[in-house]
Parts: sequence; structure tokens; C-alpha cells
Amino acid sequence: MERKTVKYTRLSPLAQVPVYATPGAAAADLRAAIEQPLTLAPMERVLVPTGLAIELPGADCVALVYARSGLAIRQGLSMANGVGVIDSDYRGELKIPMVNLGSEPCTIAPGDRVAQLCIAPVWQADFVQADTLGQTQRGEGGFGSTGKQ
Repeated sequence: MERKTVKYTRLSPLAQVPVYATPGAAAADLRAAIEQPLTLAPMERVLVPTGLAIELPGADCVALVYARSGLAIRQGLSMANGVGVIDSDYRGELKIPMVNLGSEPCTIAPGDRVAQLCIAPVWQADFVQADTLGQTQRGEGGFGSTGKQ
């Protein structure tokens, strides 16, 4: 597995360095840099600070922030925006937009793992208008069309 250096700064003394939980993990855990527990009512949204800012090694990569599946299943906590996209030129604090999709209040404690940070390659497209597009077996089928049989 190729490794690249990602620089970070701590914007808060509560910030913790992202850590890969296992040698085969694709994403590193991000933790809540909060001083006291934070309770979200059902359907409440909040930005959870991590206390970290990062510098990606170049424009050829992106940092993607994903929800932690255990939080979503066990507690109903998920990311309000689905997936966070951290562009290579962003230098602000990483904050996690959380939403409580459960039916009961849910508490985030200081230092809790709240999301996962994945660094991935990226390229930009040159969008070119065309009169027609190449044909495929799938064609225009979408929204579950490949599950029919």
C-alpha cells in the first residue's frame, strides 16, 4: 500500500491525530474535539469540531470524510451531508456535520470517533458536449434497474 504524507495542525488542544484502526483500514478515525458531552435530539444537526486542519500533498488527491457505520446502526448518528469532500486547497478546520436519525437523544462524548477520513486519488475532467453517447447494455436504466432478473 502506497503511503503519502499529509501534514496537519492542531487548532485545539483537544484535537487527536487521525489513526488507522487496523493495518488494512482504508480510512483513519476522526475524533470529536469537544470539552463536554454533546447531546443531539432526534433529527437535530450539529457541526462537530475535530480541532484539525490538514494539507494534502497535491491537487491529485482528495480527503473524503465518511460516516462510521457502527454509529449509524447502533445510535442513529450519521453525517448530514452523506460524504464530506475536502479539496486539496482547503486549510480550514475539519468539522463533521452530524445528524441524529434515531428516535432517542444521542450523546457524543469528548474524544469519540465520529467519522472516517480517507485520502484518495482524483483527477479533473474536461467536459465535452456530444450529440450522442456510446451505447451500453445497461443504457438508461437506473435506480435499481441492474437488480432485475
